[in-house]
Amino acid sequence: VQLQASGGGLVQTGGSLRLSCAASGRTFGSYAIGWFRQAPGKERELVATISWNGRSSYYADSVKGRFTISRDNAKNTAHLQMKSLKPEDTAVYYCGALRRTYIQSAWSDPRLYTYWGQGTQVTVSS
Repeated sequence: VQLQASGGGLVQTGGSLRLSCAASGRTFGSYAIGWFRQAPGKERELVATISWNGRSSYYADSVKGRFTISRDNAKNTAHLQMKSLKPEDTAVYYCGALRRTYIQSAWSDPRLYTYWGQGTQVTVSS
């Protein structure tokens, strides 16, 4: 599976962005998809993950109520809708694919993700 993240950009505080993660290959539905972000000087952190079938999702406390993760297995895509953006959301955002066999408690560990997209920059100005 190859992943390509897109949709980042510069937005003012309170604005919205929709990130996309497009996958190639016929096994997209075999993976949970996670969105991580990494700010300069900080570790990569989990933002949200959605299960392989879309029935379960997880959000970091910092984005609950503002971000929504979704996926369309027929189109091999996943999205992260981000609203009410804050300057602290500024980071490079990456989508990653995690084998569906991992239980939800493993979703936050980036080392377990098999494939990664190249990252897309999100900058929120104050």
